[in-house]
Amino acid sequence: MLDRLLSFLRGDEAPAAPGSDLAFAVAVLFLEAASMDDRVDQAEKDRVQAILVRHFGLDDEAARRLIEAAGKRQAESAQLLRYTRTVKDRMNEAERLQLMEWLWEVVYADGKEHDLEANLMRRIAGLIYVEDADSGAARKRVRRRLGLDGGSGDRTE
Repeated sequence: MLDRLLSFLRGDEAPAAPGSDLAFAVAVLFLEAASMDDRVDQAEKDRVQAILVRHFGLDDEAARRLIEAAGKRQAESAQLLRYTRTVKDRMNEAERLQLMEWLWEVVYADGKEHDLEANLMRRIAGLIYVEDADSGAARKRVRRRLGLDGGSGDRTE
């Protein structure tokens, strides 16, 4: 899979179907979460890139190109179903729970949780078969790790 993805990123071939690669689907979901407050700031882009490098074995340039391609796809369509279906079909339960934690990291990369981001997280959790309680536990772990556990007063509308 990684070879095929890297080949696509180099421009050698197109993916078989939009969102067919797991890393691409995950990147689209990350960018959707990052853009829910109507902007994607550099801290969010950096967090997305770091997660892709760390967990999908990409180098910085491949991750940057993947983010660029995923950003174009994400901007073209608000349809999350094809990407969440890829995640649901290709990740086991533990991996989907980890994905929720990564998504919360992206949400909190700017230090705030927007109400639309929280709503998106509930939708994604449901579409990838992650229980609300498990998503909430992932959220709490990320908030603790980032030093944001002073309550939910950081939420913006």
